[in-house]
Amino acid sequence: MSGDAPVTVVVADDHAVVRAGLRALLERAGEFTVLSEVGDAETAVRSVLGHKPDVLVLDLNMPGTLSSLDAIPQVAAASPDTRVVILTMQEEPEAARRALRAGAAGYVLKDAGDDELVAAIRHVASGGTYLNPSVGAALAAAPPAPSGPPDDLTEREVQVLRLIALGHTNAEVAAELHLSMRTVEGHRSHIQQKLNRFSRAELVRYTLDHGLLTDRPGWGSPG
Repeated sequence: MSGDAPVTVVVADDHAVVRAGLRALLERAGEFTVLSEVGDAETAVRSVLGHKPDVLVLDLNMPGTLSSLDAIPQVAAASPDTRVVILTMQEEPEAARRALRAGAAGYVLKDAGDDELVAAIRHVASGGTYLNPSVGAALAAAPPAPSGPPDDLTEREVQVLRLIALGHTNAEVAAELHLSMRTVEGHRSHIQQKLNRFSRAELVRYTLDHGLLTDRPGWGSPG
């Protein structure tokens, strides 16, 4: 996505009324173009391959031989610049964790307000990540893992990484941790070098895989 060009979207949901509602919502917002509506994950992958949209809005549970979770990496292979926003009724944090691990950039609940969905798609299309606040809170409340910071990360780097994974900008991380922007940028660069992961999606998957969304006893606390 660049300049003032509309954000192009493919909508995948097995309910025609939901697809029609999403199209109407996005077109009413005035900054999106819906290129295609499909009813299963396999067709969604083919549609992404044909249209190369900025965003695929994907229902997490649809009929067919291909699951939505398995479709996400196929979408990445078919169109690396296409970002995936999951739209689902599933509030369980483990469902969000699996979707983000698979490569989704956004996770929105179907009972969210129209403004939240539009903002999530806009944010993801701009290169960010979005996690429904209630789901994010549930993930943060998950039982802590017993291990300490992996891969030679410092406690402060874990704090920065966690906030990045939750969708915060460098400026927001700086404000949250009372650091300068230069310091946050330095921490982020060190994290990326240590982990050999450079995109936000890769950092999100690493954070989830290592259970770093909560503070652990003795590390990850402000200091």
